[in-house]
Amino acid sequence: MDIGTHGYALTTTWTGNRGTGTSGYRDYARDVTISITGKPDLLASSDKPFRGDPSRWNPEDLLLAALSECHLLSYLHACVTAGVVVVEYRDDARGTMVEDGRGGGAFTEVVLRPVVTVADESMVPAARDAHTQAHEWCFIANSVSFPVRHEATIRVAP
Repeated sequence: MDIGTHGYALTTTWTGNRGTGTSGYRDYARDVTISITGKPDLLASSDKPFRGDPSRWNPEDLLLAALSECHLLSYLHACVTAGVVVVEYRDDARGTMVEDGRGGGAFTEVVLRPVVTVADESMVPAARDAHTQAHEWCFIANSVSFPVRHEATIRVAP
């Protein structure tokens, strides 16, 4: 396995100037376009309570999505390594963020709730254990300062 440093680059462009820039707190939109060469643009904003557009992705959504997807991809790898055949995977992830009353705040917890279907009953114990390995491998979970918990359900394909 290669060990090294990996770089990532994107461009975030504010598109919310309504003609007067940031002349007042209510005078601008929080609209943003996130671009990466070769990928579709991602339309983003702030969360609705922060005067954002609820139809667009917000930073909190993106953090939760990154944690969920990272665990999923790490989990699939862990399952292959353990000889577990996954045929379905769905995660209903939830995150809690608490405002600090000074204009900031932080996530206090994320709970991943993956429902995994494996090919055979004999794979269930290893499928359950693979969540621990996936958590250890997940780059994003290893980068945050709050707990990322797992409440996994393992099912067997009919």
